[in-house]
Amino acid sequence: MNDSVISEIGERFAAAFRLSAQPLAVYGVEEMPADAVPLPSVNRCIAIAIYRMATRETDAPALYLGEDMKAGCCPGGLAHMGFTERSDDIRWFVSTGRADVRGGAAEYLKADPALVDASFERVGPVTPPGRYLVIRPCRTVTDDAAIRSLCFFGTAEAIRNIAALVHFGRADPFSPVIAPWGPACATFVSYPAGMTTGAPHDVTFIGPTDPTVNHALPPDLLGIGIPAAVARRMAGNLDDSFVVRRLNVAFPDHKMRDVSAAVPRR
Repeated sequence: MNDSVISEIGERFAAAFRLSAQPLAVYGVEEMPADAVPLPSVNRCIAIAIYRMATRETDAPALYLGEDMKAGCCPGGLAHMGFTERSDDIRWFVSTGRADVRGGAAEYLKADPALVDASFERVGPVTPPGRYLVIRPCRTVTDDAAIRSLCFFGTAEAIRNIAALVHFGRADPFSPVIAPWGPACATFVSYPAGMTTGAPHDVTFIGPTDPTVNHALPPDLLGIGIPAAVARRMAGNLDDSFVVRRLNVAFPDHKMRDVSAAVPRR
């Protein structure tokens, strides 16, 4: 029998927020789990591999990533997980491009290289949570103490409701939920898992704001990364919140078909 609190939180959230994707847990270990497979064997992109695990497109029990397994993984993702140094060329590739960097290819995600540098400086150094980074379904977690964060995928409605539950026990109307800049894997993993020195603690990260994964994620899907301590507090608030007490508000039975009819006319 699995007595894990994290496992229970994952199960309760999946039911309460009507998630079809399975909740995931993020943690670090010094010894590779026997049931884990190399993350790049699912996809070179960390975010896409995680999404495929959540949606059961892969039957891998757990995914792992480490310093000794760089082949086949996105170099930028490895840097954002703390397993390698960030390339100096990334400042050009992420912004406007330069002829002698990757043949001039660019993502145009920042207006200029200086903004990329400034953003990465704010992110700060990244430290892996252990020799190996592991992502597995919450339902298979047996060691709660090791868990750094949880990751959920759902419709915009589901993620809006999860974000609202974050705010339920918080006074600050602005900072408990943020949509950070950076690659999708940082939003799902390194920011909420506390691996980056610059990322704020005790908040949740919603997104991604990284359009380079749009080709692999459904247009109506969002993800949210939640530090384990925050998830535990949210679970404690669940029964007193709108999610349970006002279910028809969280998930209305009858949607407004004509939104324009609800807009007051001047």
